[in-house]
Amino acid sequence: MKLYIVPTPIGNLEDITLRAINVLKSVDVVLAEDTRTSGVLLKHLGINKPMHSYHIHNEHHTATRITERILKGETMALVSDAGTPAVSDPGFLLVRECIKEGIVVECLPGPTAFVPALVNSGLPSDRFTFEGFLPHKKGRQTRLQNLVHEERTMIFYESPHRLLKALQQFSEYFGADRQICVSRELSKIYEENVRGTVEEVIAVFSQKPVKGEIVITVAGKVNERKSKEERED
Repeated sequence: MKLYIVPTPIGNLEDITLRAINVLKSVDVVLAEDTRTSGVLLKHLGINKPMHSYHIHNEHHTATRITERILKGETMALVSDAGTPAVSDPGFLLVRECIKEGIVVECLPGPTAFVPALVNSGLPSDRFTFEGFLPHKKGRQTRLQNLVHEERTMIFYESPHRLLKALQQFSEYFGADRQICVSRELSKIYEENVRGTVEEVIAVFSQKPVKGEIVITVAGKVNERKSKEERED
C-alpha cells in the first residue's frame, strides 16, 4: 500500500538507477504519462507490468480512483515520459490525494532536466528559481513582468516551436544583453548548450530549425548597489 514516484531518463536510457529498476519490478501497477513511451523503457529493462494512463487530461478524475486502489492494498509507481513526475509533469494531484488519505509516498532521486541545464549554463547555481513552462497565452506577460527584478538565476522549460518567441520576450523584459543558456537534447548524442547574451542566442537559433526538449537558463538581474559594495570590499 504505497505510491512510488520514479524518475526516468531524460534521454539516455543508461541514466536509469538500479533502485528505480528494482521498484518498477516490484510494484503491482505502473502509472504512465504515455503508456507507449514508458512501454519502450520497460521493455528495454525487461520488465512486464500492467500499465495505466495517468496524464494531464485525466488526472483530476483518476487520482481518487487510483488512491482507492492503493488503499485496498496495491502498490503503484508513477512515471512520466522523461524526468521526475510532478515537476512540470502530472503527479502533484495524485501525491496530494495520497498524502490526504495517509498513503505513504516515496519519491526516488533521479533524472530531471533542469539540474544539468543549470550546471552546464555556467550561471550562478547557489540560488535559483525554477519557473517551468510559461503560460502560453493568459498570464504569460504578467509572469514575465513579475520576474523583471528577479536576482536569482531563472530556469524555464520551452517547446522547440516556441523557443524564438520566448527568447524575444526575454530580450524585451530582461534586456538583450542578459546572459542565458539554451540547453537542448540533454544527455542525448546531439546535446547542445548555446551560451551568450539573449541577442546572440536569438541569432543562433534564427538560422536553424530547433528540435528536442528545451531548457532555458537565464541570469538574474544584477543588483547594482550590491555589486558596487562588493567591488569596494
